Amino acid sequence: MAGVSIENWKETIRDPKIECMSRDEMNALQSERLVKQVKNVYENVEFYRKKMDALGVEPGDIKGIEDICKLPFTTKEDLRDNYPFGLLAVPKEKIARVQGTSGTTGKLTLASYTQKDVDVWGECVARGLVMAGLTAADRIHVCYGYGLFTGGMGLDLGAQALGAMAIPMSSGNTKRQLMCMEDFGATAFACTPSYALYLAEAAQEAGVVDRLKIKASVNGAEPWTDEMRKKIESIFHINSFDIYGLCEITGPGVAMDCIHHKGLHVYEDYFYPEVLNPADQSPCADGETGELVFTTLAKEGMPLLRYRTKDLTSIDHSTCECGRTLPRIQKFTGRTDDMKVIRGVNVFPTQVETALLSMGGGVAPHYMLIVDRENNLDVLTVMVEVDEKYFSDEIRKLDALKNKVGAVLKQALGVSVRVKLVEPKTIQRSEGKAKRVIDNREL
Repeated sequence: MAGVSIENWKETIRDPKIECMSRDEMNALQSERLVKQVKNVYENVEFYRKKMDALGVEPGDIKGIEDICKLPFTTKEDLRDNYPFGLLAVPKEKIARVQGTSGTTGKLTLASYTQKDVDVWGECVARGLVMAGLTAADRIHVCYGYGLFTGGMGLDLGAQALGAMAIPMSSGNTKRQLMCMEDFGATAFACTPSYALYLAEAAQEAGVVDRLKIKASVNGAEPWTDEMRKKIESIFHINSFDIYGLCEITGPGVAMDCIHHKGLHVYEDYFYPEVLNPADQSPCADGETGELVFTTLAKEGMPLLRYRTKDLTSIDHSTCECGRTLPRIQKFTGRTDDMKVIRGVNVFPTQVETALLSMGGGVAPHYMLIVDRENNLDVLTVMVEVDEKYFSDEIRKLDALKNKVGAVLKQALGVSVRVKLVEPKTIQRSEGKAKRVIDNREL
């Protein structure tokens, strides 16, 4: 292993009662929570009451976790259709905070949290920090973005729950990040894996690696390989951990890998995982790839039943070498839709189309997204066709149009892009489903 060893590894479990619970005990806990949650959403969320009525399912039909297959699915489209507060199970006065992620229409996918939901979120992230060998004595440098994006806030809440020092740097300005890591004596940092590698190489180039006290990194929000993890570990001489989450369920802290890196442990006492065949929604056996589906067993503000993540993975319910009985999901093999994750931000091709159409002229709604990885950072290039009447204009006007397109896309996507203006009819047309994305990353 490239990272440093962790002494007394099996003792770095925050809640042994839950994380090492027997299968029978966990099933009993999940059943109790599911029965209560189904009754809750049926009585308090019109959307679920109608969904269950349409299936002929009543709360009394759900006796335990084994009956979860009787319940309706929830999709991202359902969240958009009920934007912003249509899925609340409590009065708006009890919502302590909201978090959001961009969608295909310009509207956010919004998630609402009561104070108890926030506390649970922090506790789940804290479990992951302990899994990474961290304690209340550590100083955690958070360079995920803050704001509606869940990354920065999630790790901040986890540090607070652990009693550790949170250093809320947010993203960008690598030179300043490294200066503060050194000056503040940070012992861990959290960010996307691509930025973690960028930081590592920048630290190496600046000759400051040996002056840092970093011993662990917690990285997520985008797909990454074991090879990237090992490279981060070898440069910084640390352990790097993969954390998973999604705003709709709770943000980072749904699952995380341990020192053995043989899958991400799911905190199934709060988030019940199913892996289903995308074709017929039948349960997949352990080790068989399918779509990951979550039910929030104890969430108060915006509980979700059988939320289809569109992430493709497999699950393993065997006990891990670290002693945890929590099931493990494997790194994702892809998605069931065409979304791309660019530097931790969800990007949909239709967002680009919507943005271009909103410009009112100058460019045509024919485009192509090209995703590359340069210097270990994701780079998105958007090829856009220029209208016939504009293409013969002087260079100065084309440059102004290019800058305008770049600004519009950054506003729409939440991430900077390179814009390449091309001649009319340059981008290949398709009679079937248009190919909008070329992903050159090796993930």
